[in-house]
Amino acid sequence: VQLQASGGGLVQAGGSLRLSCAASRTIHSSVIMGWYRQAPGKQREFVASIRSGRDPNYADSVQGRFTISRDNAKNTLYLQMNSLKPDDTAVYYCKTNVQSVDYWGQGTLVTVSS
Repeated sequence: VQLQASGGGLVQAGGSLRLSCAASRTIHSSVIMGWYRQAPGKQREFVASIRSGRDPNYADSVQGRFTISRDNAKNTLYLQMNSLKPDDTAVYYCKTNVQSVDYWGQGTLVTVSS
């Protein structure tokens, strides 16, 4: 499975961005997919995840501002990010786990200016 993340960029605080993550093949809706991020000098951290039949999970720091979704017909995962803050600046990675193997996208940079 190959994951291609896109949609990052430079935005002012309070602005919005939508990230996309396209999978190279169909990933069943029951398979969890998620977003992680890594800020400069920090460890990679969980942002949000989604799988069918369960409510999405969000990190406390993004709850109420970010929305994760997926379009199974397009094999694409999304992250709508609103009310962005400078602390959201990071490289954002999408991830899935298929048959006990983790697959990561290459990352897309989000920079939020104050």
